[in-house]
Amino acid sequence: MKLAVAGKGGVGKTTLVALLAREAVAQGYRVLVVDADSDPNLATTLGIDESVVTLADDEELVTDRVGSGGFVRLNPTVDDIPPRYTVERHGVRLLVLGGIRGGGTGCACPANTLLMALLAHLLVREDDVVLLDMEAGIEHLGRGTVRNVDGLILVVESDRKTLETGERTIGLARELGIQRIVAVANRVRDNEDSQRIRDALPSDIEVAGSIPYLDELRLAARSGGLPEGFSHPSIVELWVRLERSLAPASP
Repeated sequence: MKLAVAGKGGVGKTTLVALLAREAVAQGYRVLVVDADSDPNLATTLGIDESVVTLADDEELVTDRVGSGGFVRLNPTVDDIPPRYTVERHGVRLLVLGGIRGGGTGCACPANTLLMALLAHLLVREDDVVLLDMEAGIEHLGRGTVRNVDGLILVVESDRKTLETGERTIGLARELGIQRIVAVANRVRDNEDSQRIRDALPSDIEVAGSIPYLDELRLAARSGGLPEGFSHPSIVELWVRLERSLAPASP
């Protein structure tokens, strides 16, 4: 199952990716999480203390695989990169890409070419659960990559700006050809929050889960990492619904 997770900055998508990754491991899956944010902090959220290479900033790797200047290889070799650059904690493997420029911008800069090729490779070749922590938008998926995503998880809160960003993201996802989109309501305090989110989303978008406002996560954010062993029934239920709604059909 290959899932992209998007939402307005600050909505809690990185925390949700980490929680889902832990739950998937608990359910017996092998899990790879990919940090594709230009300000990557998924390693901190997962409690990974060791240094993690951000591939977009590794000039030696980019030059070796793609070239530089006017000589850019558009189909670089990337299959050996994941095992060399992933780090693991409690069964969750992490690969940090860094920011990818929009897939529709026509950017052929070396770093972007490498990251797009690697992302496409991960979505096709990885047999594990892959969770992509995206930036606020999903433009950097691109039409050529998006067909390999099993679904999009849109993280929203009840405030107007978050919901407006969610509406735009849904529109773009549909333009790119993503057929399966679900929403997750985050930091829900009461029924009014839940109803506001439901009313703002298109009627055909399933709200696959509702995560309450949790003091444990608020306090954990001060140190950066999730509490060791933290779980919550809302996350367990959400994972079950994602398996039902977004898992690829059996061949």
